[in-house]
Amino acid sequence: MIRTRVNEILGVDYPIIQGGMAWVATPKLAAAVSNAGGLGVVGAAAMAPDRLREAIRETKKLTDKPFGVNLIMISPYFQQQLGVVLEEWVPVITLGAGNPTPYIPKLKEQGIRVAPVVSSDSLARMVERAGADLVITEGMECGGHIGDVTTMVLVPKVVDSVSVPVVAAGGIADGRGFLAALALGAEGIQMGTRFVASVECEAHENYKKMILKASIRDAVVTGAKLGHPARVIKNVFAKQVQKLEVEDPMKAEEILVGSLRCAFLEGDTKNGSFMAGQVSGLIDEIKPVKEIIEGVVEEARRLLVNLFARFGGEV
Repeated sequence: MIRTRVNEILGVDYPIIQGGMAWVATPKLAAAVSNAGGLGVVGAAAMAPDRLREAIRETKKLTDKPFGVNLIMISPYFQQQLGVVLEEWVPVITLGAGNPTPYIPKLKEQGIRVAPVVSSDSLARMVERAGADLVITEGMECGGHIGDVTTMVLVPKVVDSVSVPVVAAGGIADGRGFLAALALGAEGIQMGTRFVASVECEAHENYKKMILKASIRDAVVTGAKLGHPARVIKNVFAKQVQKLEVEDPMKAEEILVGSLRCAFLEGDTKNGSFMAGQVSGLIDEIKPVKEIIEGVVEEARRLLVNLFARFGGEV
């Protein structure tokens, strides 16, 4: 068993968080991760307040373990969503797509654990001062909206910059990534793409197949010239967006609306935006969530033993 401060803060068996992916992070998936010993997270994204309330209540019916809700500050419903999570009381809130410092004290007053997603050391220091319990550092290898620094560089920089626990995200899907994150100073990991390719994920089968078929170079960036870069699996739609963001930005913005929903619900490979990280190229099997989590932890433990033996048992 690998135990860190993250276990204690979140009340979980394993310091593994499921990414709060829009559409993909449903109550069913979040509950499965929590029931398996990690921290499942419901992705609120642009979810209407009433639907978020339903999702929280549904998750509570599916698990008696701690779980979280991911709120993004660019959502048109953010303020209402914040009210819902306070009223319904969610154990953990992860916050992204903006500066969450004004909202952290209010959440903390209600006894909610707060874990902002950061892509820089400066933001990490800001959220720590505001009272964050831990920070999730997300490197640009991740799926969905990305920053501009790699996980390998970002994690140790943030670890050196704050005293709260750091959770590494971006490019992690197995025990090797988990152990590497720990070696960089992180005390836990967040995985998103790995959980898309799980039995309990409710994404369309085409979404899962796109990940299984992808190479490490098939997760490309769209929207960079629009000011909101996102990493997706390369397909006809992704190429169209990349072309239009140069030639006709307004048209590019127009066709992006609803494209993730199209991918998740319909599996439309021509009109869907299949958000996934570069780690897609390391995933070749759809597994139950419990098997994924236990496999990651056991592989990390085995690798650690082998590394120790390789150096003659000396440290």
